[in-house]
Amino acid sequence: MTEPIIEVRNLKKTFGTHEVLSDINFAVEKGQVISIIGRSGSGKSTLLRNINLLETPTSGDILFHGESILADKFDLPLYRAHVGMVFQSFNLFNNLTVLQNVMVGQQTVLKRDADSAKKHALELLAQVGMDPYINAKPSQLSGGQEQRVAIARAEAMDPEVLLFDEPTSALDPEMVDDVLNAMTALAHTGLTMIIVTHEMAFARDVSDKVVFMNQGVIAESGTPDELFGHPQKPETQEFLKRYLNRV
Repeated sequence: MTEPIIEVRNLKKTFGTHEVLSDINFAVEKGQVISIIGRSGSGKSTLLRNINLLETPTSGDILFHGESILADKFDLPLYRAHVGMVFQSFNLFNNLTVLQNVMVGQQTVLKRDADSAKKHALELLAQVGMDPYINAKPSQLSGGQEQRVAIARAEAMDPEVLLFDEPTSALDPEMVDDVLNAMTALAHTGLTMIIVTHEMAFARDVSDKVVFMNQGVIAESGTPDELFGHPQKPETQEFLKRYLNRV
């Protein structure tokens, strides 16, 4: 069995006296697409923010290729270059064009020359259907278009793993499909992805593994067929009842 890219061990996170995550354990293999589902407040986004060390775990450990990301000597900037993140809010640079937004990280962090960065950016923008808008500024785009640019920008850094924190939650319904289609195409390239989502049909159709979180713990996990077709826990069954007409 190959070593996981990311392994979460006994992860706990508290804010004051409130325990948000309790004894979280799971592993992410190369090329896997893992969707994390659950009610609002179940700890899904907090888990993702701990994996990217935007939040510091209270206890437990997170390993990247077998090395603890919490160790003093760990190279956090290098880790963040390998583990990218797409947020609910798009966080594009408003003063830069679409093309410049996808080039800038490549040039400043990866030290690519302008020609190489531009070539890579154009390829990725075409992949998400945003190549006609390369000279537009973010203020001229819809939310769905901005999110597709944000996905291309994250992908431009050649991450080993890409984390998505409810990437469609801030979008109008008619824009959601375009973003999900871009993410589906990305999944088919073999990129390792961890996705916090409330889009159940997407989680069912695209994931290799689905993790259901409830009240800060992983209540159940398995393949989409196992979780959506034969949920074992009453809380999983109750949660999925609300979505049966959509999946």
